[in-house]
Amino acid sequence: HDFRWTSNITMTAADTVPPEKVLNVNVGVLGHVDSGKTSLVKTLSTLLSTAALDKSKQSRQRGMTLDLGFSCFFLEIPRHLSARYPEKEKLQMTLVDCPGHASLIRTIIGGAQIIDMVLLVVDAYKGWQAQTTECLVLAELTSPHLIVALNKIDMFPTSERRERLEQAKKNVWERLERTRFAKCTLVGISACVGGEKVASTKGEETQHKVSITSDDGSINETMNVDVLVRKLQQELPPPKRDFSEPTFYFSIDHCFPIRGQGTVLTGTVLSGNISVNSLLEFPTLGLERKVKSIQMFRRKVQKIGQGDRAGICISNLDPKLLERGIAASPGAVHLLKGAIAVVRKVSYFPGTLKSGSKFHISVGHTTIMASVTFWGAREFFEKGTCKKKEDKQDALQPHQPLSKTSKIKTLIGHSSLGGDADMAGLPRIKFDFQQDFLQQNSLLEELDGKASNFLHWAMLDFQTPVYCPLDSLIIGSRLDVEAPDSSSSSSCRLAFSGRIVEKVDPAIDSTRLKVYIPKEKRGVISKLGDPFRREGDSKVVRYEVFGDDLFKKETNMKTFTGMKLTTPYGDVGEIKGSYGTTGMFRVWFPAGTEAKEGDDLILNFKRYVHDTKKEMHQDLTLPRERVGTRLELQQKSKKKKKKAVKNGSVVSLKGDVLESNGKHTMAIITGFFTPEVNIRDAAGTHVTIPTTKEVGKVVGPFGKAGKCKVSFEDGISADVGAKAEMFLQQS
Repeated sequence: HDFRWTSNITMTAADTVPPEKVLNVNVGVLGHVDSGKTSLVKTLSTLLSTAALDKSKQSRQRGMTLDLGFSCFFLEIPRHLSARYPEKEKLQMTLVDCPGHASLIRTIIGGAQIIDMVLLVVDAYKGWQAQTTECLVLAELTSPHLIVALNKIDMFPTSERRERLEQAKKNVWERLERTRFAKCTLVGISACVGGEKVASTKGEETQHKVSITSDDGSINETMNVDVLVRKLQQELPPPKRDFSEPTFYFSIDHCFPIRGQGTVLTGTVLSGNISVNSLLEFPTLGLERKVKSIQMFRRKVQKIGQGDRAGICISNLDPKLLERGIAASPGAVHLLKGAIAVVRKVSYFPGTLKSGSKFHISVGHTTIMASVTFWGAREFFEKGTCKKKEDKQDALQPHQPLSKTSKIKTLIGHSSLGGDADMAGLPRIKFDFQQDFLQQNSLLEELDGKASNFLHWAMLDFQTPVYCPLDSLIIGSRLDVEAPDSSSSSSCRLAFSGRIVEKVDPAIDSTRLKVYIPKEKRGVISKLGDPFRREGDSKVVRYEVFGDDLFKKETNMKTFTGMKLTTPYGDVGEIKGSYGTTGMFRVWFPAGTEAKEGDDLILNFKRYVHDTKKEMHQDLTLPRERVGTRLELQQKSKKKKKKAVKNGSVVSLKGDVLESNGKHTMAIITGFFTPEVNIRDAAGTHVTIPTTKEVGKVVGPFGKAGKCKVSFEDGISADVGAKAEMFLQQS
């Protein structure tokens, strides 16, 4: 299928140039359905593959692209590429025509991962549409370079064309301003003036018009396509090519038989190289076959390498067994039941990503369902690994095992060509099963009041095991939800991108994750130990205090002995055991504490989600000991005063409410007596509430836990928890 060009940009044929002298670049043609992608590909192409220009019967019946199409044209290699690849003489632009309909997003995602750059086609007349956003997201994740073709500018009235085109460009730039393509080139074109059904040679406009003649003799007129080709030629960045990589990884997009020769697999080389007579493994089939012959757009070659678009012929393989998939060097690709990935949310996705939800996970041409659990946002944030930069300290080297605990030899490879996890802003970080992580119920978009696109860890539990190399770029989507319509062109179904860093078996390895839930319990200081003047700062401190209201009297204190407590002032102490039989406990502070009676004692600990024993764990450590000198207690005053015997606290308020002031007349107080004491012997003992200066008398016991009833003739206004003092003198 050969078009004759009449423009001043010559699309040279490469028949006279050896294939090894041709540099192939894969250009993904993406855009909303009916934006004119296939028309543009038809206009540009001079060589077609077996799958190009909607050749399938279904595509022609429905009038739209249903599968990936491949074709190419040739250009003189520009200077900046010639300097990078001096052994190359021609430039082959392979066009990957991707479907535009929302229902074919799986195919679009697959196509986006086998390209070096994106040619985004936008209908200039209709403007930005729903699938244009999804295509832009894919371009950001998978492509280092983008050019926008504003197609169908012939639909603008001649007198308004320039103004309308500028407005269309402005609208597109507004969409691109927050992406890395903010300064990309926009070219207004018409791939087929009047549409494909109007083979017109007429018209008043002559600016950058080109007439092309196809095989059937029809003449189609284009507008500014030569300008677009020139921009492609001038701005094409050097493609990523590493021909020394030993691991061959081939993305298969079509498979068909040729009588008398064998089965042909067409696809794109994502990494490594292979030659005729080499062994090729098909991991999903568990087969190995020898390469019989190789062609690149109908030209026989002996060897292909990264970036090449080729057809590989093999023998003894039923093409019905493999429509799409991968072929690789023997032993290079492992089967993954699950994986740990470092992920980041796609900003255009409107929903919340909940842990345990199912997502469509795309790796190359493969899309499978997986349950996804998210964690690690706070740990990434505190480590400062939120920026889109490689963490050099934890950076991986090719073929380096990702975990010391992994017994499986892992392999770093590529499941995409032009873009990869680096392109998507995902750092290369090793996962540490020994690190603690705070449990999350969903992917977090805000931490400590700060909104950001935080990095997360994610465990992928694949519904069907998948073959792919580690370090692969993955794309998580919700393809089961309704596609955004034209009115919601700022949202998409692509939810997150990720980099696979660890092969796991979710049924086993999920329990190895040290994900925890923080717990906190609070008690109160009910009694202080002897005072000391601490050396160094001369502060009066206590090295021993007694707490209450943290444990029940039947609590086994051996479980908590040795655990660390803190005060509101940051002092750290250790529980030494019980004190009495009412649930009180003794706490030792090696550096002393200035805490007072009534201050809180805080017990913080964490429980790991997967710990069947539900043990308590703490990260606190005791400070070093700081000695002090014991202070003598003050001498009794010669003037006879009431002396406090014990301290307690108000548990509850009871009794009638006085009409005069609305106060209760009875309080239940704990801390004065132990259960074995006969409280009735202390009836009439004075009790004072220091905060309110209210005075009452002990009436009798309340229950059997050492609590007592105290009567207040004028009522009590103190709150529950208020400190109480009991005196020796009786009335």
